[in-house]
Amino acid sequence: MEIEKEREKLTGRRPPITPDNYKQRGVPFIPDEAAYTYLMNMPEGKNIGKAINDAMKSIEQDNRELAGILPQDYTTLSTKPAENSRILLTLLKNFNQIPDDIEGDAFGEIYEYFLGEFARAEGQKGGEFFTPPSIVKLLVEIVEPYHGKIFDPACGSGGMFVQSANFVARHQKNKRPIMEEVGIYGQEKGANNMRIAKMNLAIHGLSGKIELANSFYEDLHKSIGQFDFVLANPPFNVKGKDKNGQMVIDPARLHGDNRYNFGLPITGKKEISNANYLWMQMFGSALNEKGRAGFVMANSASDAGNAEKEIRKKMVESVLVDVVISVGTNMFMNATLSCALWFFDKGKSGKDRQNKILFINAQDIFSVIDRAHNEWTPEQIQEIAGIVRRFREEKGEGKYEDIKGRCKVATLEEIRFNDYSLNPGRYVEIIENEMDDADFEMRMKELIDEFSLLTKDAYKLENKIETDWKKIL
Repeated sequence: MEIEKEREKLTGRRPPITPDNYKQRGVPFIPDEAAYTYLMNMPEGKNIGKAINDAMKSIEQDNRELAGILPQDYTTLSTKPAENSRILLTLLKNFNQIPDDIEGDAFGEIYEYFLGEFARAEGQKGGEFFTPPSIVKLLVEIVEPYHGKIFDPACGSGGMFVQSANFVARHQKNKRPIMEEVGIYGQEKGANNMRIAKMNLAIHGLSGKIELANSFYEDLHKSIGQFDFVLANPPFNVKGKDKNGQMVIDPARLHGDNRYNFGLPITGKKEISNANYLWMQMFGSALNEKGRAGFVMANSASDAGNAEKEIRKKMVESVLVDVVISVGTNMFMNATLSCALWFFDKGKSGKDRQNKILFINAQDIFSVIDRAHNEWTPEQIQEIAGIVRRFREEKGEGKYEDIKGRCKVATLEEIRFNDYSLNPGRYVEIIENEMDDADFEMRMKELIDEFSLLTKDAYKLENKIETDWKKIL
């Protein structure tokens, strides 16, 4: 291994290899008794499930950030001990086929792949912990977290942190350990999600302070003015009360919280109308005087009225909002609806763009994965991020120009005239593209196939209703 080769070059007394030697190179330390080879070579008849449980305990002992996180229930996959061992042995054999000298972050990529597949299988629930990588990569590419403290108060599986570390690694010149360049801080309401995030960091050789907390009420990192970067994908459109009238967000617990310095989105009934503007204030208040934030937001937030509009007005007038990007449909695992990406930049104060906001229409930029899912390629991510870099007048990026149908810089006066709407469609003149015959035929085929499936489902449902109704009668 690389660490052992470097150790052989040392003269004199060689210090023992410790877990920190591995973490400095971006990998968690795995003790001998937790290695695949050790588990694979156990004598026949041994309890492999118990051995893996013990392996997990030893990994936690040598990697403090994983304490209490790793699963230790490998004796319960089957009620039959022999079948339990067979399942685990098959799994170990599969993983043991991965070459020891494989390049890159192989296990990190495997973990991300399974996260994505699990999120896809979970449907709407999957969106609670997983943000598609291309969305995260664009957020990171625009926020540019080269060096500093990164915060995500709705961190899910920790994807924002992993992609930030990847960004730093790509742009590093001194090749210092990533954890000397960035600090990672997160909060997550779901205990399982928090465990997934901590495992995700560890597998990528990262560490951070991820806390279990309800971010509406709890600010365990004392975030106000403390962070260089905020990256997040918060849950959209959370109402103060659910459909059964049960309290979801108690406004009484929010009063006096300085994170919500622009006010609370309160209805006439003294309830929280929508949490979108709570999240946005949380992000903005966490930034230091040069801080940047990038986050996913519901389209409806761009034009929301009443108390939400008043908060948005204050955000615009305080020159906090820097960029808003309109995103097309099918970019998420759990929703076909389009969304927006918002960016704050406290460092724009005093610059030429202080009283300007960049709007980008990216709804027609995507690559198709399947009928229900789209993504951005690396080239498309750079295309969109390049517009932002030109707007910021970054070195070597050329001069920014408005592009019909793609991007428009609006002045504060224009935004006031539009009643503080931050909907890109208000400012970017959308070009209607005509479909050619091939596109039309393909789209019609998709619609016909979808209609056929819906018709079959409707027929099944009709028969079930008729059968159930007969049982009742």
